[in-house]
Amino acid sequence: MVCVHCGSSTGVINSRHQRRSNAVWRRRQCAGCRAVFTTREATDYSAAWAVRGRQGGLRPFSRDKLLLSLHRSCQHRTDALKEAGGLAETVISKLADQASDGVIETRAIIQVTQVALNRFDKAASVHYRAFHN
Repeated sequence: MVCVHCGSSTGVINSRHQRRSNAVWRRRQCAGCRAVFTTREATDYSAAWAVRGRQGGLRPFSRDKLLLSLHRSCQHRTDALKEAGGLAETVISKLADQASDGVIETRAIIQVTQVALNRFDKAASVHYRAFHN
């Protein structure tokens, strides 16, 4: 990676895996100007995973689509957006175990999301089930 200040090459001086957000936090230092800055690297799931629909067609996985669906189900909660974001990260981490050859079935996404919502909020789970079954 190049320095954001001078464009020289950088080296990693500290790195931590962020389990909750499926990302890597890195502290970098520039070899040229010695500036220190932080980066956060996350997987682009739309490029890594494809979703097989009910008719068999494939489309890229969309974290945003999952997030919006969860947000709609959690609208009755006071901090719905933050909670939907946390739920989306939980669902994505569970789906990573099921992504064989980079393909995930729509049914698997619905099932994993349903289980997560059922444990989190029964009303949100009922709302989600009404629109995704």
